[in-house]
Order: sequence, then structure tokens, then C-alpha cells
Amino acid sequence: MKVIEQSHEILSIPENVLLAIETAGRTCYKSEDKITVESAEKFVEMLISRGHHAMIEFGDITIRFITNRGVTHEMVRHRLCSFAQESTRYVNYGGDNIEFIRPVWTDFECGIYNVPVQEFNDKADTAFMWSCIQSENDYKTLLHLGWRPEQAREVLPNALKTEIIVKGNIREWRHIFKLRCSKAAHPQMRALMIPCMKELKEKLPIIFDDI
Repeated sequence: MKVIEQSHEILSIPENVLLAIETAGRTCYKSEDKITVESAEKFVEMLISRGHHAMIEFGDITIRFITNRGVTHEMVRHRLCSFAQESTRYVNYGGDNIEFIRPVWTDFECGIYNVPVQEFNDKADTAFMWSCIQSENDYKTLLHLGWRPEQAREVLPNALKTEIIVKGNIREWRHIFKLRCSKAAHPQMRALMIPCMKELKEKLPIIFDDI
């Protein structure tokens, strides 16, 4: 088995997204003649401060997340997004080391672990590692006995690594970050979303700086 860290990758942000939002917003007021090379930032900032958030739906951001299946079960509840996720029905994990995501509250290092697993200082960490190794062994045994991947997946845990591509409009991403970066969020989700939000703040400060 192999333990890896979760991560994110911003795949696409529309070119001139602030201008697109400004154009949509000014259509409401028929003030398109006020658009200049520098007017978009101030206009978008005004929309957000006034809560006129319908206009910031005119810009989609697409992000790839590598995380565990427990996190993606929560992520897909954001129905206004579009999702494309690695399928345990069709992906056969029987060839190489099955990848699991390191829980953020554990202390062991990422890497490849085989039986017998080393004893970690924390007994819970050791129990987690044994559980992953056992599920990998059970999965491969079921494949060997003739089960298809869509059947053998029944023994795979929430810690299984998965990739998901999420496309959402800017208004929905703001909602996601407010919800999933809060202290009440699941720690694994929060640890995934905070770095993503910080990167978007660097790229689009006008849109995300107030979160």
C-alpha cells in the first residue's frame, strides 16, 4: 500500500473573468459605457460588498482535488457544481500499491508500507495502517477469486485515494470555502480547502479576499 498527501490543482480560471462579471453587472444598469481598462476590479468589489452575488456567477473555476472518498462524499453535495470523479467501478487497483490518503491528524510519513507494518508510536496510527493493508489484501484476493473491480471495491475504505474535478461558478466557490474552511468543517476537508482558497485569493483577491 502507498500513503500520499491530499492536494489540489487549479485547472482553469476564465481569462478576463472580472471584465465578464462587470459586463454582466452593467447590463442590469445599462452602464456599459462606463467600462474602462481599470473599471472591472472596483465594480466587482462593489457587487460583492453590496451582496449582488448573482453577477459573480458569470465566471467558472475548475479545480482538480486528490483526496479521500470520504471528503468527496461531502464535496458532491454542492449540487450547483459539475463533477468528474475517478470510478471504483472501472478502475482496477489490483496491479500496483493501492493509494490511501494520510489523515491530517496522524503523525506518520507518506510512503510505501508492506506487511509487516512497522509499529508507530501512536497505536491508533498503527491500527489505521493495518486496516488499509488488510483492505488492500482483501481487494486483491477478491479479484484473484474472480470478482470484478466493481464488486471487489466493497472492501475499500473511505481513506482510498480518489481524484475529482470540480467546476463551479465563483459564487458557489465562495459558498464552498465559507462552509468547508470553517472550524466546524471536517479536518480533512478543511486541510484540503484552505490552501486552495489561499491560492485563489492570490489569483483573484478582489473576489476572495473577504472570506
